Amino acid sequence: MLASTKKGFGAAAQDPNATTYASPGPGAFSISIFSKTLHWMNYQEMADAVAEMGFDGIDLTVRPEGHVVPERVADDLPRAFEAIKKAGLNIYMITTAINRADDPFTQPILKTAGSLGIPFYRMGWIAYDEKKSIEDNLKIFKDEMTKLAALNKTYGIHGGYQNHSGMSFGSPVWDLWTILKELDPQWIGSQYDVLHATVEGANSWPLGLRSLKSYIRTVDIKDFYWTKKDNQWRAQVVPLGEGMIDFGRFFRLLKDYNISAPLSMHFEYPLGGAEHGAKNITMNKEEVLNAMKQDVITLKRLLRESGVG
Repeated sequence: MLASTKKGFGAAAQDPNATTYASPGPGAFSISIFSKTLHWMNYQEMADAVAEMGFDGIDLTVRPEGHVVPERVADDLPRAFEAIKKAGLNIYMITTAINRADDPFTQPILKTAGSLGIPFYRMGWIAYDEKKSIEDNLKIFKDEMTKLAALNKTYGIHGGYQNHSGMSFGSPVWDLWTILKELDPQWIGSQYDVLHATVEGANSWPLGLRSLKSYIRTVDIKDFYWTKKDNQWRAQVVPLGEGMIDFGRFFRLLKDYNISAPLSMHFEYPLGGAEHGAKNITMNKEEVLNAMKQDVITLKRLLRESGVG
């Protein structure tokens, strides 16, 4: 195991104006696999394969078309949790489509996850209404995230919003910080994605990281480079270490800021459909698992070389 698998989940309360995230979170620098790429396996098959590959945990999809669908969360999340624990792994985080407190599935998901001691969940994306000003959009987003933070507190779980490249809320990072700086980071914050941060700010991403440092509780890991296709430049996701992400600088900054978050590895390069969450894949299963295993080996090396792992 790369890092401690601490019990007693739940991040320590932080001053929203604090300059550092001073205490390690549960599962600090543990490595989980985002289960979207393993939708072609059942719970026990997945757990056994993930343990063999050298991961510490599973970032479980609890959303439509996920390993656990919202309609069955009270029954199926405990079943998945048991299978994953049986394989010697943890669930440090789950990935959801939650972005409203009043959605009928929000409370059942948070209640079930909280009762199992799962410390973190990733929220769903939030879209800008182009008919409204940026300021008016942010007022609406703040209201929704304030309600979610209160609900998270009720169930003892932290919600993290992922910055994603594109035109959605959080893509430029500053908009996410504008809202989070007025909320309690114990209950709501950032799931920081270094790939998307680099896509949107190839040279300026460290400024965005610095603004969010007190709110980051989980981190996404993947790599990419720019490629030109049909006369357009696109971000091409590639195996870890083959792209342009400056992981050495990134991990050193995390260390400098005392950010000790669990990591979720994403696999978005071609893997026979697994990269898209397919239930049936067209690539040899062993080749898919070997590719994932190589990325884990690479990540552990990068962490060691950065003085983090």
